Amino acid sequence: MISMQPELVMIKLGGSLLTDKAKPFTVRPGVIKRIANEIHNARQVKELRLIVGHGGGSFPHIPANKYQTNKGIINKKSYRGMAEVQDAASRLNRLVVRELLDAGENAISIQLSSSGISENSRIQYMYTEPIIMLLSYGMIPVPYGDVSLDKKKGCSIVSTEEIFYYLAKELKRQGFNLTKIINCGIVDGVFRGDPIKNPDSEIIPEITNENIDEIRKYLSGSHGTDVTGGMLSKVEKMLKIAAETGVETFIINGLIPGRIEKALKGENVLGTRIIGHSHTTGRG
Repeated sequence: MISMQPELVMIKLGGSLLTDKAKPFTVRPGVIKRIANEIHNARQVKELRLIVGHGGGSFPHIPANKYQTNKGIINKKSYRGMAEVQDAASRLNRLVVRELLDAGENAISIQLSSSGISENSRIQYMYTEPIIMLLSYGMIPVPYGDVSLDKKKGCSIVSTEEIFYYLAKELKRQGFNLTKIINCGIVDGVFRGDPIKNPDSEIIPEITNENIDEIRKYLSGSHGTDVTGGMLSKVEKMLKIAAETGVETFIINGLIPGRIEKALKGENVLGTRIIGHSHTTGRG
């Protein structure tokens, strides 16, 4: 077991944050660059091990919809769909990794499509030794939502949240000091309503197993095309991580300059905190 570990944080950059999900294959280059610099700035002042995962936004979701990839191998075109989805997802990943490199970080892409096996869109096995070695070097592994070979369906789409769920359990088991997950999107957190359509919607400061049933009705799908599920599926996965590993998730707005950097430094930022149970205290 590893002891006296530096703090490990997993950060997820939403597809809506990195791309314009209403426009196929359209990135927000200024946003990606700023986020990469915020990550680098935080690492200059605080010793952090980081895993930076990201969604696919308007890249893989387009071919995934066209070929119905999440349904599995359903016809001869499904194999083309797998290849197109993998290519589209990796294209965005290369842009994210490049900006991290330009910001001064040693980032390396991690592909589930060539390192894991799923069953019904749930990871059964992922080869994590390279990730463990990269973290020990102080480098940043960058996984992303990807197509996966699937024992039940032939293939499936696996979200970044599912990858984080697998990694959180595995890295905690390996003795890593995983303290929190920061989920960055285009709104300030989880709301009682749609904050984009209704700016007066009230933010939900904390989600636990005790109140998830009450707030399920407020959670709607993602803005734009998303084949991995909307906010509800993301929240439920993060709640499962919290319950099984004790690792909290903070959902924050990555469009607001400085918030990601502050959250990485451990400062309080506006957002929604997801914990396995209430009666604990923490900060974003």
